Amino acid sequence: MDNYYDIIKRPLNTEKTNDQKESFNQVSFEVDKRANRVEISRAVETIFKVRVAKIRTLNVSGKVKRRGRILGKRRDWKKAVVTLMPGERIDFFEGA
Repeated sequence: MDNYYDIIKRPLNTEKTNDQKESFNQVSFEVDKRANRVEISRAVETIFKVRVAKIRTLNVSGKVKRRGRILGKRRDWKKAVVTLMPGERIDFFEGA
Protein backbone atom coordinates (compact mmCIF):
# COMPACT_ATOMS: atom_id res chain seq x y z
CA MET A 1 0.00 0.00 0.00
CA ASP A 2 1.24 3.47 -0.80
CA ASN A 3 0.07 5.69 2.01
CA TYR A 4 -0.18 4.79 5.70
CA TYR A 5 -3.27 6.98 6.03
CA ASP A 6 -5.03 4.82 3.44
CA ILE A 7 -4.45 1.68 5.52
CA ILE A 8 -5.94 2.99 8.79
CA LYS A 9 -9.49 4.11 8.04
CA ARG A 10 -10.84 4.96 11.50
CA PRO A 11 -10.53 4.01 15.17
CA LEU A 12 -13.31 1.92 16.68
CA ASN A 13 -14.75 3.49 19.81
CA THR A 14 -17.21 1.18 21.58
CA GLU A 15 -17.65 0.00 25.16
CA LYS A 16 -15.76 -3.19 24.41
CA THR A 17 -12.83 -1.38 22.78
CA ASN A 18 -12.66 1.05 25.72
CA ASP A 19 -12.42 -1.91 28.13
CA GLN A 20 -9.70 -3.48 25.98
CA LYS A 21 -7.82 -0.19 25.96
CA GLU A 22 -7.87 0.11 29.75
CA SER A 23 -7.32 -3.56 30.63
CA PHE A 24 -5.04 -4.95 27.93
CA ASN A 25 -3.50 -1.85 26.28
CA GLN A 26 -5.21 -2.73 22.97
CA VAL A 27 -6.62 -0.34 20.38
CA SER A 28 -8.99 -1.32 17.53
CA PHE A 29 -9.11 0.13 14.04
CA GLU A 30 -11.05 -0.35 10.84
CA VAL A 31 -8.40 -1.00 8.21
CA ASP A 32 -8.21 -1.52 4.46
CA LYS A 33 -9.32 -5.02 3.44
CA ARG A 34 -6.15 -5.61 1.41
CA ALA A 35 -3.72 -4.64 4.20
CA ASN A 36 -1.74 -7.32 6.02
CA ARG A 37 -0.39 -7.32 9.59
CA VAL A 38 3.04 -5.97 8.66
CA GLU A 39 1.56 -3.01 6.79
CA ILE A 40 -0.91 -2.29 9.61
CA SER A 41 1.88 -2.42 12.19
CA ARG A 42 4.07 0.01 10.22
CA ALA A 43 1.13 2.36 9.69
CA VAL A 44 0.20 2.48 13.40
CA GLU A 45 3.83 2.97 14.47
CA THR A 46 4.36 5.76 11.94
CA ILE A 47 1.09 7.64 12.41
CA PHE A 48 0.82 7.46 16.21
CA LYS A 49 4.54 7.26 17.14
CA VAL A 50 4.08 4.15 19.32
CA ARG A 51 5.60 0.65 19.40
CA VAL A 52 3.36 -2.30 18.51
CA ALA A 53 3.66 -5.65 20.30
CA LYS A 54 1.07 -7.71 18.40
CA ILE A 55 -1.67 -7.36 15.78
CA ARG A 56 -4.77 -9.50 15.36
CA THR A 57 -6.93 -9.05 12.29
CA LEU A 58 -10.39 -10.31 11.45
CA ASN A 59 -12.75 -9.91 8.53
CA VAL A 60 -16.18 -8.73 9.64
CA SER A 61 -19.08 -9.79 7.45
CA GLY A 62 -21.77 -7.19 6.82
CA LYS A 63 -25.16 -7.93 8.30
CA VAL A 64 -28.18 -8.62 6.13
CA LYS A 65 -30.80 -6.00 6.92
CA ARG A 66 -34.33 -5.74 5.74
CA ARG A 67 -36.63 -2.77 5.28
CA GLY A 68 -40.06 -4.16 4.61
CA ARG A 69 -39.81 -6.53 1.67
CA ILE A 70 -36.48 -5.14 0.49
CA LEU A 71 -33.34 -6.98 1.60
CA GLY A 72 -30.06 -5.17 1.80
CA LYS A 73 -26.58 -5.93 3.08
CA ARG A 74 -24.11 -3.79 4.93
CA ARG A 75 -20.57 -3.75 3.61
CA ASP A 76 -17.88 -6.21 4.69
CA TRP A 77 -14.86 -4.70 6.44
CA LYS A 78 -11.61 -5.61 8.19
CA LYS A 79 -10.84 -4.99 11.84
CA ALA A 80 -7.40 -4.85 13.46
CA VAL A 81 -6.83 -5.19 17.21
CA VAL A 82 -3.42 -3.67 17.99
CA THR A 83 -1.66 -4.57 21.24
CA LEU A 84 0.78 -1.84 22.24
CA MET A 85 4.04 -2.32 24.12
CA PRO A 86 3.90 -1.62 27.87
CA GLY A 87 4.04 2.10 28.59
CA GLU A 88 2.69 3.14 25.16
CA ARG A 89 -0.64 4.96 24.75
CA ILE A 90 -2.87 6.30 22.00
CA ASP A 91 -5.37 8.93 23.13
CA PHE A 92 -8.10 9.67 20.61
CA PHE A 93 -10.60 11.76 22.54
CA GLU A 94 -8.57 13.33 25.34
CA GLY A 95 -9.56 16.92 24.56
CA ALA A 96 -13.28 16.22 24.17
